[in-house]
Amino acid sequence: MWIFENHRIQAAFLKISAFRAEKYDAPYVAAPLSVIRQMLTFTDVSPEDTVYDLGCGDGRTVITAAKEFGAHAVGIELDPLRYLWCEMLVTLLGLRGRVNIILGDFFKADLSNANVVACYIGQDANKKIQEKFKKELRRNSRIISYNFIFPELTLIKEDDEAGLYLYRI
Repeated sequence: MWIFENHRIQAAFLKISAFRAEKYDAPYVAAPLSVIRQMLTFTDVSPEDTVYDLGCGDGRTVITAAKEFGAHAVGIELDPLRYLWCEMLVTLLGLRGRVNIILGDFFKADLSNANVVACYIGQDANKKIQEKFKKELRRNSRIISYNFIFPELTLIKEDDEAGLYLYRI
């Protein structure tokens, strides 16, 4: 999508939001769009799914899930600037009925409506949130992680070369 591939827009956005990352201990590192598509394909996302993206950053995962896979999508973002960016993109792209962005901490958010959860949040965060997944996610919900594992969840498929790990509750 042109918005994610426009390097000037990305550079400006990164400069504005970079100072906030230190405060939240959550650096903004966007996965490439090719990886996002791989993650969603690897997870077999379909129009019947509700995809949650934890720490949705610039919204690329939720927007791709809705536009290219037909899913409903929810992004949870702690940084108010990134949240506003996502809200603007969702509106500009006409995805208001399919994508919802929540301003908040994904550790405190209700994840019970998700049946797919996308994570690119780091190993420490993965370790902390896996108990929440076990308590809140429905049976057979899928969790896709990029580059980081969930040591206590049931791994059902992996692609070590791509750094993709798929889990099921």
